[in-house]
Amino acid sequence: MRTTIVLFTRDLRVHDNPALHAACADADRVVPLFVLDPTVPTSPNRGRFLAESLADLRSSLRARGGDLVLRRGDPVAEAMRVAAATDARRLVLAADASGFAARRERRFAAAAESTRMELVVCDGVTVVPPGAVRPTSGGDHYRVFTPYWRAWRAFPIRAELPAPRRIALPDGIAPGRLPALGRAASPDVATGGESAARRRLRAWRSRAVDYGSVHNDLAADATSRLSSYLHFGCLSPLTVATACAGSEEFVRQLCWRDFFHQLLAGFPELPRRALRPGAADVWRDDPAALAAWQDGRTGVSIVDAGMRQLRAEGFMHNRARLITASHLTKTLGLDWRHGADWFARWLVDADVANNWGNWQWVAGTGTDTKPYRRFNHDRQAARFDPNGEYVRRWQIR
Repeated sequence: MRTTIVLFTRDLRVHDNPALHAACADADRVVPLFVLDPTVPTSPNRGRFLAESLADLRSSLRARGGDLVLRRGDPVAEAMRVAAATDARRLVLAADASGFAARRERRFAAAAESTRMELVVCDGVTVVPPGAVRPTSGGDHYRVFTPYWRAWRAFPIRAELPAPRRIALPDGIAPGRLPALGRAASPDVATGGESAARRRLRAWRSRAVDYGSVHNDLAADATSRLSSYLHFGCLSPLTVATACAGSEEFVRQLCWRDFFHQLLAGFPELPRRALRPGAADVWRDDPAALAAWQDGRTGVSIVDAGMRQLRAEGFMHNRARLITASHLTKTLGLDWRHGADWFARWLVDADVANNWGNWQWVAGTGTDTKPYRRFNHDRQAARFDPNGEYVRRWQIR
């Protein structure tokens, strides 16, 4: 009997999961595996969301006759142990763009070769895989969004894949314990899992057509809030793009997500090194100003409101992200890496590609074609929170 292991990473779902689909298509028995890697940085907010997502994934797999096998430790070593115990000869996992993921994939390739195991790597973290479209002028990735958007729109995307009907797990394998539902740092953090994600997408689908006209309205909070589910792969980005195809403005945001993933794949140093050659990378050292920004005590109402939303929800409105990031880098002159690290500490959706890519964009060290632009907080507040509702919502009580 043919046994295949499917290693879940950032694809915690059963619907439109290319790795899971590939594993089930050509095996008699399938081991759905997730390894809790202690070397992966996390936070209380993301830890809670992950635990809920894994519990939901286990429930979905059990409903199909399988289970989620959980292990703790090094993913390569643990996967090889499970393979030896189940006589699995094939391992399937999703491709990813980060340097960490690339190193992990290379280690899996070496381990698979040494044990004569077949390794299959599937795309599915983005709509268009990194490297699938390339600049006509040369190079392996785009640095400017607009030409990437044109190429992205013309790329033929694959069809959505159904969830497996049945999964047969090998006999005698211990499923392992789910991680404890630790307490989130933010009191109003979103609930994790594919079930919650699909409910949110169903509710958002009919509203997406208005996205272009309302998404910058801070008080209206008229954004999808799907980013955390996309980060953990509780939703396929292709599923979201297909469901919201009638809203070009919203689909464009999914393209931005893909843009930063292909940028990270081509420039793995993105989280730490300025992308733009010659970018000013000299920053002030002012711990007190940084702490005031982190705590929402700058005295600039629109900035402080955004920073307090971040702490309360583990989320921040995208317009507020631009305003707060510009204030840190362009007004206070503080290093963008401090801001990106602080966002990563609190945001559930703190994706390496998007979080650090967007911070570089705002700081003028990344892909912005106008690197010296500033977001004037008074004008931003007047335009996007004219009645002060967002500021009042997040004022200190």
